[in-house]
Amino acid sequence: MANKLAPSPPTTIHGQSDAIEIPLTKRMEMYRLLSLLRQSEQRAYDLFLQNLIKGTSHLSLGQEAVAAGAAAAMQPGDLSFCTYRGHAHTLARGVPVEKVLGELMGRDNGLMRGKGGSMHLTSIEHGVMGSYAIIGAHLPIACGAAWRAQYKGHKDVSVCFFGDGTTNIGAFHEALNFAAYMKLPVVFVCENNLYMEYTPIADVIPVKHPAADRAAAYGLDRIVVDGNDVDVVYQTMSQAFARARAGKGPSLIECLTYRYSGHSRADPAKYRPAGELDKWKELDPIKAYRKRLGSLGVQNDKLDAIDAEILKLIDDATKACQAAPPTSTDILFTDVYADGGCAWRN
Repeated sequence: MANKLAPSPPTTIHGQSDAIEIPLTKRMEMYRLLSLLRQSEQRAYDLFLQNLIKGTSHLSLGQEAVAAGAAAAMQPGDLSFCTYRGHAHTLARGVPVEKVLGELMGRDNGLMRGKGGSMHLTSIEHGVMGSYAIIGAHLPIACGAAWRAQYKGHKDVSVCFFGDGTTNIGAFHEALNFAAYMKLPVVFVCENNLYMEYTPIADVIPVKHPAADRAAAYGLDRIVVDGNDVDVVYQTMSQAFARARAGKGPSLIECLTYRYSGHSRADPAKYRPAGELDKWKELDPIKAYRKRLGSLGVQNDKLDAIDAEILKLIDDATKACQAAPPTSTDILFTDVYADGGCAWRN
């Protein structure tokens, strides 16, 4: 089946009401995040082409508004569960750029001393509870973390990010059913970038929106938002978090967005229809947000200064990673089991 040219994302929040006001300070915080995520992912792309990042990587170029808006709405103690496309979500929770780039480059200064690599970024300190390479595997785990919070009377919320292809995995439906039945404090966020690896999601589902149009089966509201609008993502996530903290159960949010590159660095994305990428680049989340901030009186030179500051931060991090030693072989057999070792016991 031929994939039709993707429509523009919606410009209003569907299934939500009473959008909250966003202070300018919060908007500037989100612009800084957008700039950090875009420039960091671009640097990861450049380092891969220089053969300084081995294997493959999955970039979020074009999808930055989802990670930035969600992270800006989260509180300390909230937990993020990411997919293999998790660089942006990890950085958005406050993990230093040097730690992420070092991990991607297999250096000892990396987040896990270079042992985990691109698809396994984890930082308990920052509430990043892992990036999962197995499609849908983390949804039930996010439910478990939310169940713990509910059982202990804690107010943290678990947030689970996944792609549109995950909605056809059994774990998606099992997790949604369990979370809805138990009224767990968990927010499920589908980053619908139109493609499940190389296959258009529209070619293999009977509904238009793979996540939102299935929400009613679990008694949840249908929520579809413009995933390229960081303000809309922030507002929607804030409402979902407030609902979860109040004991009203989970939310399922579908964010329409688009990845500028292929599924991974091994994918030239030749399957995309001519003109589709250009159409979505007209909706670039950073260009759109600069325009909005300008309408609110923020001068371009102030935004340019933020971009320059971020670029220097990334340049310094890159130099530190290049100077760092490679991962030590001494840690290869550590952290396999809960006791920190690798010896099998039964």
